[in-house]
Amino acid sequence: MNQNTEITLQSLAQQEEVNIGYIDNEIVVVDSIQKFAQVNEARVAMNVIMICTSGRIDARMNDINMQLTKNQVAIVPQNIVVTDIMISPDFDLKAIFLTNSALQSMLREKMSIWNHVMYVHHLHILTLNNDNLAFYSRFYDLVSIVVELGKDNPFRTQVVQSLFRAAMLGLCGEIMLKFPLDAAVDKTQISNGHFQRFLLLLHDSDVKYRSVESYASELCISPKYLTSICKNYSGKTASDWIREQVLEDIRYYLKKTDLSIKQVSARVGFSNASFFGKYVKEHLGMTPNEFRKS
Repeated sequence: MNQNTEITLQSLAQQEEVNIGYIDNEIVVVDSIQKFAQVNEARVAMNVIMICTSGRIDARMNDINMQLTKNQVAIVPQNIVVTDIMISPDFDLKAIFLTNSALQSMLREKMSIWNHVMYVHHLHILTLNNDNLAFYSRFYDLVSIVVELGKDNPFRTQVVQSLFRAAMLGLCGEIMLKFPLDAAVDKTQISNGHFQRFLLLLHDSDVKYRSVESYASELCISPKYLTSICKNYSGKTASDWIREQVLEDIRYYLKKTDLSIKQVSARVGFSNASFFGKYVKEHLGMTPNEFRKS
């Protein structure tokens, strides 16, 4: 890898020093990174769950100090900039890199747990106990078997992604034990609370395609303030959050249901199917029918 780099699905696939265990259009499983020491700074364009299998790494993530040692898990949201990287000679890892759409598809209604921990509590390091280690070790072995023996299976990608969904739900359960959602908001940090309530409101809304003004009104704050706190806690605007959730609902209804395009359009909150089609084309690069068949 270069001294300064952007870590994406494509860049990982092109690196000879990275041992790839599995890759599809939305997930990369890294078995080992042999030359990570060559990276001084990296922007991680994907979500990452990284388990340190040996050694130690010290770094700064968006100016937050991080130290990861053996049997610890680093949970890194997308678009984090990692700098000041120092590793021990025996450092190695196993990691899962996921696009945001893959993460949201796996977690769905549990996505608020991930967002809450990432952007409100800034929790990035978990220490695994022996039971956790045994679970994820067996999970990893199972994924490896499916990848190796199921190469010709037409549903291999779906099987692998289902396994990852199970693992991610298990991880969210561990996170909830550490930070129960009903007790997690610090009442002394008002903007923090507003941001968390916005995330919960967004995830709980059946129709997410609404204006920033609409969400802000329900929270009894101004649209400008809502956008400001979203940017402050997550690096994304309120519009970014709404768009990501709307697109995930669109992906879900087009891929996982038999609803007609008109029904999907109405379900996600569009006034007419024509505008819905233009929206999907703009953000997903193809028409709703083309996306459904892809």
